[in-house]
Amino acid sequence: MPKAKAHPAQIGFAFDAPTMARAAASLAGLEKRISAMVGTILASAAAEGRSRGVIAAEMGELLGEEINVTMLDAYASPARKGHKVIMSRCLALVAVTDRQDLLDPIMREIGAALLVGEEVHTARLGHLDRQIAQLREERQRIAGQAPLIRGEKIRDSHR
Repeated sequence: MPKAKAHPAQIGFAFDAPTMARAAASLAGLEKRISAMVGTILASAAAEGRSRGVIAAEMGELLGEEINVTMLDAYASPARKGHKVIMSRCLALVAVTDRQDLLDPIMREIGAALLVGEEVHTARLGHLDRQIAQLREERQRIAGQAPLIRGEKIRDSHR
């Protein structure tokens, strides 16, 4: 069983841009890495005192389908090639255990990064800052070329 990793609150977000998987076989072995992630999630949950039975029940409730401990054990075993975890169940496991931090490295393999919940507001702030900077640059460019709009004529017409 994989050694339990730190809780997500202890793992920082990597700000380096992920690279898109484009090379031949760049995603080879992904199922094993996902299986290892499942094993790590289950091990860390066990270290926190959460049983696989409870996790399976919570996943089943979230998905509206039957999930059992045997399925979780199979998903966590890279040797069981016939028991690949389907995406909906993988995401349900991440959701019920709150281990989005372990999903992020998998997402980075396809060129994506994961923001959780209100972290999206932080990304939006960065986007707004970039837009403001672009508008300031445009304003500065235009300001150097912009004449007054009929400045003298307007004053003369008010006499």
